Amino acid sequence: MTLPSISADAAGLTRRGFLRLTTGALAAPWVAGAHAASSGNDVQFPPVQAQSEKPEKTEQYDAPGERIGFAIVGLGRIAVNQVLPAFAKCKHARAVALVSGDRDKALKIARQYGIAEQAVFDYRSYDRLADHQPTQAVYIALPNNMHAEYTVRAAQAGKHVLCEKPMANSVAECRQMIDACAKAQRRLMIAYRSQYEPNDRAIVKMVRAKQLGTLREFISSNIQNQGDPNQWRLKRAMAGGGPLPDVGIYCLNAARFLSGEEPVEVIGHAWTNPNDPRFREVEEAVQFILRFPSGFTATCSSSYSGHNAKFLRLVGSDAWAELDPAYAYTGLRLRVGRLVDGHDAVQEIGIDTGDQFAKELDHMAQCIKANRQPHTPGEEGLQDMRIIEAIYQSAREGRTVKLAPPSGPVRGPEPEDGG
Repeated sequence: MTLPSISADAAGLTRRGFLRLTTGALAAPWVAGAHAASSGNDVQFPPVQAQSEKPEKTEQYDAPGERIGFAIVGLGRIAVNQVLPAFAKCKHARAVALVSGDRDKALKIARQYGIAEQAVFDYRSYDRLADHQPTQAVYIALPNNMHAEYTVRAAQAGKHVLCEKPMANSVAECRQMIDACAKAQRRLMIAYRSQYEPNDRAIVKMVRAKQLGTLREFISSNIQNQGDPNQWRLKRAMAGGGPLPDVGIYCLNAARFLSGEEPVEVIGHAWTNPNDPRFREVEEAVQFILRFPSGFTATCSSSYSGHNAKFLRLVGSDAWAELDPAYAYTGLRLRVGRLVDGHDAVQEIGIDTGDQFAKELDHMAQCIKANRQPHTPGEEGLQDMRIIEAIYQSAREGRTVKLAPPSGPVRGPEPEDGG
């Protein structure tokens, strides 16, 4: 059987139009060469899906030499297992230097990531970062008691700072870090990755759109079972406390940023098994309640002696939203409960978490390029530390502790592209 031929003209197409459809190189408005002339290196495609479908998004990446260079300070688990791998997914940031007290380990990691041996520093030579031009910022992933010193030294070396949470071991250290970066005119960001994570961002949007109604209550736990009693997290001088500043801070920070309110009083309780060798210096568990100006309350718990459990639920007058697990690096699950057609309905919303570390690294890089305050600046870390100190005070004294409002804004502009 011979099929009839259809010419381009018969189909209503000119030869030029036919070639534009069949030859990608001539589809000028939608290929890199043509689009780049008007928008740098951005590449876009025309929509092909119906309006009922999820919009397609083409990610845009800075050229490698245009990305903000980070030195990773401290090569423990979070740096090696999370931060460094995240650079492969970054659009605006790259790893250019390492700082470690273990040179053999640092050189092995440098070879894995193509970092020059000359860009591997130790803590004594840390200040030489001032002369390392590829390094524009540092990611501080050290034990908590070292955050303040290495933030101040980085600022004095002219580098921007992205520091792990908790920001420091005391309110005084937090203020020292903020002042040093302000004096050096360097940006300071605290690594609250949940505030850049898409599921958490979705809940924030629900709250602002009043989809949950009036907020009533927040309930959350962050629990893990620590093993080795000699690890630094169980040493008060290094960690500043036990589960509260390490994992309880996630609950505390989530209550604040999801609700958009600041607490006015706290009640705290700490408990420790005196026969457990892990808890000779720090508490085993902390429970706390935060009360906010609107009447909204947050009830939270954190522990170092229970099986891994991470969840949060934000309850409003019209609906609730929960993450279970919450706070994890991957696998977050968002559910929303509300009344639908007279029936209680629970909907699970599938949102890809992506790489949370890449999102916060890229946000910091964008802020440095735009000379813009990060969404989670030092003031955000300071506010959490003020509340943590009040929780410990309440636990010691067995009473409610009042909180003064922050002296100014604690967050910068919203993150772009969800991160």
